[in-house]
Amino acid sequence: MLAQIAIALSLTLLAPAAPVPLPGVGVSYTEKTGDPVRLSAYGLGTRSTYLRARTGATFTRQPALAEAAVSPDGRTVAGVPGSYRAGYDALLLTDRATGATRRVRTVAKPLTASYVSWTRDSGQVVLTVERKVSGRWQATGFTVVNVAAGTARTVRLSGLDRRATFWWSPDGKLVARHNGGLRIHRVTDGAVVGTHPAIGLPTGPEDSYSPSGRRLAVWCPARFREGLCLADPATGRIARRVAAQPVALFGWWDENHVIAVVTDRSDYRLAVLGLDGKVTRVLAPIPRRTWTANLWLGFTRS
Repeated sequence: MLAQIAIALSLTLLAPAAPVPLPGVGVSYTEKTGDPVRLSAYGLGTRSTYLRARTGATFTRQPALAEAAVSPDGRTVAGVPGSYRAGYDALLLTDRATGATRRVRTVAKPLTASYVSWTRDSGQVVLTVERKVSGRWQATGFTVVNVAAGTARTVRLSGLDRRATFWWSPDGKLVARHNGGLRIHRVTDGAVVGTHPAIGLPTGPEDSYSPSGRRLAVWCPARFREGLCLADPATGRIARRVAAQPVALFGWWDENHVIAVVTDRSDYRLAVLGLDGKVTRVLAPIPRRTWTANLWLGFTRS
């Protein structure tokens, strides 16, 4: 029995990386059996959104969606439509097994509710509410969608960082950037229950917390040479600095690696970056023209 397990493990470790073509962006993503995360969605800004099929590695464009994110349990797609209906923005919840979609109204025009963030138990979604002020988008609050009930509740707040986006902490609070740090908000009314004023900006809106929740990825404050820092969520103190200068992060690969975009001469690479600052695996080369067209990537845990 132990010999069989060892053989199976060896085959998994030796499995060749399989190229997965990503339509519309000129990129091929490589994945292996046993990867801890799975590429599930991507797009170029709000102009194009692609979703992965429930099984296999086929991605299909979703012309009605400005963004989309698969739930952590893989059962539901939360999609933000590209236009209002009857004067309202909405969240579209699609059951991946049946294809059935529910439309949940969120905010009325001219407000928008976007930047999908799932709770880790797949029960709720938070969206950031914005409106244009003097021609620039300004965060004004958040909308929480209860997936089972299909209901939405919006909380308006004053004094937010203009570019704040809301995402979940592992214990069910909401986190958003604020000036040179971040604030933690109570989900019921948006009250500030924690502030880390000089911790550095969170790397989100993707989940900046490690899988265990014990590490928080932030962009290092200007006083440090390093680009990426790890903070203790409990104290808000910088616990570690990573000797690397990634240009973007798309969440955590595992407890000791992040999914990073790094420069590659005049182009870029999507890579698994260790907390020692070393790239351990290249997931995809990214042409400059693709990256500057606002490429985004969404991952779910395998």
